Amino acid sequence: MIGAMLGDMIGAPYEFDRGDKTKDFPLFSKKSKFTDDSVMTAAVAEALLDARGQSDDEIRAALIRSMQKWGRRYPRAGYGGMFIRWLLFTENPKPYGSFGNGSAMRASAAGWLFDDLDTTRHMAALTAEVSHNHPEGIKGAEATAAAIYLARTGSSMAEIRAYTEQEFGYDLSRTCAELRAKNRHDETCQVTMPLVFAAFLESTDFEDAIRNAVSLGGDTDTIACITGSIAEAFYGVPEAIAEEGRKRLPADLLAVLERFDAAGGHCE
Repeated sequence: MIGAMLGDMIGAPYEFDRGDKTKDFPLFSKKSKFTDDSVMTAAVAEALLDARGQSDDEIRAALIRSMQKWGRRYPRAGYGGMFIRWLLFTENPKPYGSFGNGSAMRASAAGWLFDDLDTTRHMAALTAEVSHNHPEGIKGAEATAAAIYLARTGSSMAEIRAYTEQEFGYDLSRTCAELRAKNRHDETCQVTMPLVFAAFLESTDFEDAIRNAVSLGGDTDTIACITGSIAEAFYGVPEAIAEEGRKRLPADLLAVLERFDAAGGHCE
């Protein structure tokens, strides 16, 4: 989960094409702060830990409770307009057909906590459908969690790519250079997920994956968040980078991360 949070923090200063679409940038700066991506990642992780083994309806209820609790604790973290109403101003929130990339950026915990791929995908779908119940929103969450599961259980990049193309139908033929030239800020899963996989599939280590993601421009915090979640499972995270991220988390979010790690949701 730290991989997702690191991607969020590192990508945040360059969102809305505020960078130069380059891999050559300071990995951390004073502007490298967590956003809604990290808050919702922690919220989903907490809910899945609390409700493990319960029914789907109980898991959905736990997800809504946790997401609203954390959203109200950090109401200015940068949520989208429709989601902020769902999160902060609705007592009995319902899914609203979103295919935004928020479903994918918060799904990483599902990739770590379960023992088989079918369960992993099912739980990822639950994390999406409480708000982002459009098929593309659910697909983005499942693709993220599935890639994490495959990475942490020893699949190669080629195997992860083949599974993703076959199961989810994303076009992964385009390179980072091709995507970078045309990418603009877009918060849909349809646009985001091919960017994420290009950044991961062209990477050589965790840091390189994050640099690839940020260099694509656009919605850089979320692209890097999702990329970081997959890259963590594949490569692990260098301790110096992980520690820099932990320093930038408040005590309550750090406590969720530590609980998640203690439950086995981290890469050795």
